[in-house]
Amino acid sequence: MTNTNITNFRKNIYNLLEKTIKYNEPINISTKNGNAVIISEEDYNSIIETLYICSIPKLKEDIQKGLKENIENCVPEDEVEW
Repeated sequence: MTNTNITNFRKNIYNLLEKTIKYNEPINISTKNGNAVIISEEDYNSIIETLYICSIPKLKEDIQKGLKENIENCVPEDEVEW
């Protein structure tokens, strides 16, 4: 995580945002009233998706159980009906 103060953030906003977007490097900006964190849209979407999956009862456990399943017991991808 990149740490900076608001003055340096204003001076370097373009480079800092490009780094956040390209490398998914969060920015922690400190101000006299508190701190703020900027993350890439990709990271934000991942967090929202994770929260959604975790909000569905039993889905997290089903995914963890599926990860332990022997691949030979699984249906081939081309045989799955969507």
